Amino acid sequence: MDKKQARLRRARKTRAKIAELKMVRLAVCRTNSHIYAQIFSGCGTKVLAAASTAEADVRSKVANGGNVDAAKLVGQLIATRAKDAGVETVAFDRSGFHYHGRIKALAEAAREGGLKF
Repeated sequence: MDKKQARLRRARKTRAKIAELKMVRLAVCRTNSHIYAQIFSGCGTKVLAAASTAEADVRSKVANGGNVDAAKLVGQLIATRAKDAGVETVAFDRSGFHYHGRIKALAEAAREGGLKF
C-alpha cells in the first residue's frame, strides 16, 4: 500500500462515519502549492461555502499558497463564509491527511473564527 492508498483508506473511514451522522462537513484538500476548504451540506450534495489559496484576493495577501500562514488565512476565510451561510457546527473531514502542519493550522484558524467541530 503506497502513501496515496493509505490516505484514501483513512479518508473513506472518516467520510463513512460523517455520512452516517448526516452532519455538515468541512472538507480539506492539500496540494504542494495550494490548500482548499469546502463546506458540504448534510446530504453531501451541496457546497455551502468554499475558500482556497487559489483565489485572487487570497493570493494577493500571501506570497506562497503552500505554507502554514496561507492555511491559517483560508481557515479564517472559511469560518466567516460558513457563518454567512448559517453554519456553526461542522464535522472536520481532513481527507485522510494527518492532523499536522497546514491541516492543523487551518482547523485551529476555523475554530478561532467561530466554527465548532
